[in-house]
Amino acid sequence: MSRISKIITLLLLIGGAGLVLLPLGIVLLTSFAPAAAPLDSVFAIDSFTWENYREAWSRGNFLLAFANSTIVALSVTALQIVTSALAGYALARMKFRGREAILLIIIATLVIPFQLLVIPIFVVLKWGHLLNTYWALILPTAANGFGIFLMRQYFSTIPIELEEAAALDGANRWQILTRIMLPLARPALITLFLFTFIAEWNDLFKPLVFTTRPELRTVQLALSEFQEAFTNNWPLMMAGVVIATIPVILLFLVGQRQFIQGIGSTGIKN
Repeated sequence: MSRISKIITLLLLIGGAGLVLLPLGIVLLTSFAPAAAPLDSVFAIDSFTWENYREAWSRGNFLLAFANSTIVALSVTALQIVTSALAGYALARMKFRGREAILLIIIATLVIPFQLLVIPIFVVLKWGHLLNTYWALILPTAANGFGIFLMRQYFSTIPIELEEAAALDGANRWQILTRIMLPLARPALITLFLFTFIAEWNDLFKPLVFTTRPELRTVQLALSEFQEAFTNNWPLMMAGVVIATIPVILLFLVGQRQFIQGIGSTGIKN
């Protein structure tokens, strides 16, 4: 590649990154604007303030919302890792009748929106007296077709000779999974962790439908109520958005290397 081509490529990448980051920059800039400043005057402000963040934190009760979102997101993530690892390993390595059909059904579930299932899920949760509890936010997404497919694909890339050698040494299926396969599948597990945690952190639908108790309010539900209460105060709203976004950004920055490795390693082998 010539020097001119490299420069053009670099400029295109910088331009693309700028387009992606521009909305985030506007949100951040607006959050520091004086209270109740019009949205179209953000670029003309001559002073910045932290008052929006202090007021947004207290009015939104983000401490409680952070705690609830963390409990729900970590619980769902842990359950999805367990169910996805077990089902993914079974579909990748164990030979049984109907395995391909089960895999096709799992893949087919990826095209079904969660909203289509809300009525039967609501009925089941009501029947089990789980509405307005943490379980109503955790159990509906405790297993996920994407996670099962992701782990199945990654397990398929691991040489089967490692399992055969462990079996010759007397290891059973459970020992092979926990001591060999899962440590080798660390990039896929971290990828699944990031996908699931961020999805649950940003989820508004389940808290909105399955809970009404203020003490179970999550971050996204707090933001939605915040917007209804202060529709015209854009700086205050943007401050709340920044507060709610910081945890997932930090989480992604910590695990981005393993995330990219996990995504790049799946889908290599059918």
